[in-house]
Amino acid sequence: MRPSEQAVVCVPARDEEVCLPRLLRSLAAQDGIAADVRLRVLIVANNCTDGTVAAVRAMQAADIAPTLAIRVVEAHLSGAEAHVGTARRMALDAGAAWLEADGCPDGILLTTDADARVPRGWLAANLRALEGAEIVGGRLVIDPEDAIDPALADLHARIERYWASVRRIEDALDPPPHDPAPRHGDHTGASLALRAALYRSVGGLPALPRGEDNALVARVREAGGRLRHCPDVSVMVSDRAAGRAQGGMATEMVRRAATARADLPYRLPEPRHWETVIARRAALRRTWLGLEGTARHAALAAFGLTAADLAAIDPDACVNDIAFVERASPICEAADGPAPEMDLDDALAGFDAILRPSAAA
Repeated sequence: MRPSEQAVVCVPARDEEVCLPRLLRSLAAQDGIAADVRLRVLIVANNCTDGTVAAVRAMQAADIAPTLAIRVVEAHLSGAEAHVGTARRMALDAGAAWLEADGCPDGILLTTDADARVPRGWLAANLRALEGAEIVGGRLVIDPEDAIDPALADLHARIERYWASVRRIEDALDPPPHDPAPRHGDHTGASLALRAALYRSVGGLPALPRGEDNALVARVREAGGRLRHCPDVSVMVSDRAAGRAQGGMATEMVRRAATARADLPYRLPEPRHWETVIARRAALRRTWLGLEGTARHAALAAFGLTAADLAAIDPDACVNDIAFVERASPICEAADGPAPEMDLDDALAGFDAILRPSAAA
């Protein structure tokens, strides 16, 4: 069975009658899908009050996306469950069940957002990246179809430079062999891919009102999974301010737009914070790899990890260094307290000062 026959794209959607058909057309145009194959798409229409479902049905009736096998689940969520985390979990759970019913329990789950648009090579690039990783995140690119203010575009570029600088520090101090440079730093619900069997084994996506995507990635990494940020995997996302998920990307877009419009400071953790965190992650990794048993536990106490912390982490039961560091590092970071922040431009200058010696070398 060809890889594309073992994949399902899982999409939560709420009031997306305009954007969802655009996403479906981009999925229907994916490279590498044979004429006799239909790509599975599972949509959870969550508390829709517009024509989202009707728009999908109309596309099906008109055979506008003949390369897709589309299933729509209409969900009516209420109370504390009425959020994107629940809807995305429902979509991924249903996608996994679809694969299992078709005899593909180790098939591939992909998820994206209803207002996104994927390039023609998105599916194929994800499948390739999964050959050397357990979970793949796609790079977020502001959709070129959306008009953007030049000042806001400049802010986006400076923020991207900031996070690229963090990755350069990581490359210098604790380079991930499974995620080599050049790599991006995005792993959000707009583009994630992993195998269904792994998804089930880590307990699925946490149904959180925000940050559900990062929580799933954390579960995979805490189980020892390799996270890949392949530069070939990207997704075009909207910069709209009227988002469907509270605390999601739209909230960040509002912050950026307000900052650019009023020329306000945009603050992020200072460079030395990342240097400290990454250097400690490298030291934790070396300690886990180089020592065993009581010697390992004694050395880990020097990082401020208490006996209770070590009992919770269970270093000797971690399947690899990835699992150990992903469990231990957040505990150390929590003990540090809030990261000091500084203005974005000052932070960029600070990164230049840190990275210049390594560049000269």
